[in-house]
Amino acid sequence: MAKKITIRVPQILPVGGGKGGIGKSFIVANLGVLMAKQGIKVALVDLDLGASNLHTFIGEARCHSGLNHFLNKREVSLENVAIRSDIHNLHLISSIGCTEEIANLFTAQKNKIIKAIKKMPYEYVLLDLGAGTNYNTLDFFLTSDSGIFICTPEPTSIENAFKFIKAVYLRKAKRILKTKAFKPIYEQILSKVGNISKQSSKFIEAVIQFDPEKGAMFQKQLSKFKFKFIINQFKKSADSMIGQKIEKVCNRHFYSEFEFLGNISYDERVYDSILSKKIFVSKYSYTISAIELNNIAKKIVGNHIDKIPQPLIQNEKF
Repeated sequence: MAKKITIRVPQILPVGGGKGGIGKSFIVANLGVLMAKQGIKVALVDLDLGASNLHTFIGEARCHSGLNHFLNKREVSLENVAIRSDIHNLHLISSIGCTEEIANLFTAQKNKIIKAIKKMPYEYVLLDLGAGTNYNTLDFFLTSDSGIFICTPEPTSIENAFKFIKAVYLRKAKRILKTKAFKPIYEQILSKVGNISKQSSKFIEAVIQFDPEKGAMFQKQLSKFKFKFIINQFKKSADSMIGQKIEKVCNRHFYSEFEFLGNISYDERVYDSILSKKIFVSKYSYTISAIELNNIAKKIVGNHIDKIPQPLIQNEKF
């Protein structure tokens, strides 16, 4: 006989950006709360390793353990180290109890975390990533085929956001090129073009020109990755169309798809909510920023039920 077992595949949403202080943790926490209030089972994973503070944004002070117990094998699954928050359906996995060396994960540790995240029994898993473009951050961002990056309207933040996009895009391209289907072409072009890290755009174009059929396959693989982005701390003095402009430029220059999710207005009450350890969208639900966050949450889940990943059915023989 065979018994059917239902395994739910989580929708993983990594959230990153090119620099610190742009509000990644604030956005992850509040989107998680809003999604949970729609009846969606959500897990937030703090992967800002070495600078963990996601728990503060949802008012949790009980995070004495978490990712550290999973890495040191005291717990066999990430689900076991998740804290049930005061918000129904919302769970948190913190890295606050990890050692100072946690920011420099070994490859085996990173792969263990990624593999475990993909097996978590939640409908949505939001990953709060650290700033910058180190390999661990990029690989966590590539855990899913759809990631969200955050920036503010300032030129320096937008510039860093583009650096982050290019780094993720290059990391994704290199992964594809090192697969069995592309490796022979990769090695041939490498000898002609040189270091892919220094000439990523030239390298990608060279693959397409070198073998049009493989080039079309390469483009198709790159197009599977979807970038979404949010502009945080938006002020009235900023260009009201900056998000649409960034989306247009990115869709013109990259083979992956970019979607602008919306602006989140600057609000001094964000700081007040952090000081009081209260969830912003709960304490200040009437504000423009809270309404914008709610609209973005609805856009992400697509009216909830229609977009929640369908279960996979596996057979277990006994």
